[in-house]
Amino acid sequence: MTFKEKVAALLNAGLEEHPSLFLIDLTIGSGNKINVTLDGDNGVTLQDCINISRAIEHNLDREEEDFSLEVASAGATSPLKFPRQFAKNIGRIVLVKTNDNKEIEADLTEAGENGIVLEWTAREPKQIGKGKETVQKKQEIAYTDIKEAVVVIKF
Repeated sequence: MTFKEKVAALLNAGLEEHPSLFLIDLTIGSGNKINVTLDGDNGVTLQDCINISRAIEHNLDREEEDFSLEVASAGATSPLKFPRQFAKNIGRIVLVKTNDNKEIEADLTEAGENGIVLEWTAREPKQIGKGKETVQKKQEIAYTDIKEAVVVIKF
């Protein structure tokens, strides 16, 4: 078993003990620098990071192979990559860039297996007469059509 396979197995075992957490990224760089990025259905606490760190670190032998380990949460401004991340952010405003370079900033109202549903209001020219009217928009977007999506944070 390679070093990366061993780390991945230990990480998966740690995540099985904490089912509300899920993996965003695992990288092992030069000098065996291990970076683990997590997210969770209810967010990620410092204790969650400590638990996953211990699940990996306590089962590796530094005498056998030296390494450094960093376990962190995805962060508020990290792009959404997985359906589980979209599901936990239902009700929040997201900025979605599609593969055809459209940008939509809207409320995330649904997140399913294959895609998301966004809803927003827009000002458009009236059908009859002059001026504009406010209309409700709703659009379904498949995950495969999303280039990037981030949660919009407003203060």
